Amino acid sequence: MKTPPVTRRKFVRDTALAAAGAAIGLGGMAGASVQAAADKPVDTSKILNYNPNMEYRRQGKTGLMVSAVCLGGHSRNNDQERSEVISRCIDAGINYIDACWDNEVKRDAKALKGRRDKMYLALSHGAAEVRNENFRTSKKLLESLDSLLQDSNQEYTDLWRITCMEPGGRHNFDTACEIVDALEKAKKQGKARFVGFSTHDKRWIKFMIEYFSQIDVVCFPFTTLSKTAPTDSIFEALKKCDVGAFGIKPFAAGTLFTGNQEEDYKRARLAIRYILHSKTVLPIPGMHNVAEVDNVVKAVLERRELDVKEKAQIENLNDHLMANLPNHYQWLKQWEYV
Repeated sequence: MKTPPVTRRKFVRDTALAAAGAAIGLGGMAGASVQAAADKPVDTSKILNYNPNMEYRRQGKTGLMVSAVCLGGHSRNNDQERSEVISRCIDAGINYIDACWDNEVKRDAKALKGRRDKMYLALSHGAAEVRNENFRTSKKLLESLDSLLQDSNQEYTDLWRITCMEPGGRHNFDTACEIVDALEKAKKQGKARFVGFSTHDKRWIKFMIEYFSQIDVVCFPFTTLSKTAPTDSIFEALKKCDVGAFGIKPFAAGTLFTGNQEEDYKRARLAIRYILHSKTVLPIPGMHNVAEVDNVVKAVLERRELDVKEKAQIENLNDHLMANLPNHYQWLKQWEYV
């Protein structure tokens, strides 16, 4: 059946009503039901690619139990190396890949051929979405998704998360409506099981998830610099709206590292432990080889609570980050409080 056209007035009206209803419900019964769901024993037989040595966490209203560490799309792999990395992830119980550029999507879809049922694949096409002024309508966004699915030989994606503006730019309300309209249609058409967006600019996350109940998941930076804001935290809104969250740039785009492999592996594990202990987001680091996969998996198995010495190490790491962030990543400092 063909979906009837949605006028802007009707779309905004219906969305506002849905958001208002969600706000009322989540303030009471829904909030209680989310907590009840979190307290309920997990049926591990329903966890995709379950491994008893991996931790899994519920990603908001998607209901998906996702591995505590995921696989990011940014990497220096060729096709063979990427296939090996994904194989090691599957062996370890990692069940989620995030790919945000068309070349990453095509590469990862190719590596998953014959084992697509082992991993959730989230995708985006950053160059042909709303960062590009030519893709700020629902029609153009859906055309971009169709092209990406076709080029990667995928019938659907588990999560379409539109890549949004970086710091210095801000989408207006009309663009926000176009984004959500495209996400909603993709879900209704069976092209995306779940939908959301990623952003490097935190100013409008709360608005988007509180106003548009259609948003299932958000992706945003979370590093060893990041901590929950004492007031008006994004995480309060995420919990209220039952929206899942992924943390991108967990290693601050590599600025965390020194070039000494042994030291860098220690730093990577400490960063993963810090992020997981915050119980806020699931980190999605880029991993370039199987040894790096083994290292982050080791972090999941290590003691989560940081001792006094490790907390001091985190402070030293953060001093290193603040002093060495390149000019094009200075905006990460804006994510100290989330």
